[in-house]
Amino acid sequence: MYVYLGLGSNQGDRLKYLFSSQEMLSRAGIEILKRSSVYETEPLEVPTAGDFLNLVLQARTNLSPESLLDTCQVIESALGRKRPSVHRTIDIDILYYGSIVLSNKNLEIPHPRLYKRQFVLVPLQEISPDFLDPAKKKTIQNLLMNCQDRSSVSRIIGSHP
Repeated sequence: MYVYLGLGSNQGDRLKYLFSSQEMLSRAGIEILKRSSVYETEPLEVPTAGDFLNLVLQARTNLSPESLLDTCQVIESALGRKRPSVHRTIDIDILYYGSIVLSNKNLEIPHPRLYKRQFVLVPLQEISPDFLDPAKKKTIQNLLMNCQDRSSVSRIIGSHP
């Protein structure tokens, strides 16, 4: 199954956490197909949290959505993520899982807040502008054009194959 994952870090060596989490995802059998540029972004909900580094991955996995969530949370914990906290060594969000629309007490796909976040939509648009959101039936490019978020999103490192 093709999936999109959003990665973010606002604590410590942010770049190291982004790349370490990608290595750990690969070791867990999640094949990274595309990687967006790295963007520096201002925090939305808690202005004092510190700027984030964010990127989006397109990947392929045989894991179920729930198993993928478990894997992401294990990686977050291994890299020092403490919950709940606005300070995140690494945050890994499942943005899309194929064309599945899912909502239960532990997981909601598509990610419910991605539509309001330029820091997700900008890197998503970079790697898959024509991906059709299964819930809104709009392309990523269209979702970004209609996003009300005007926070700063600045590319700092180009994409990697």
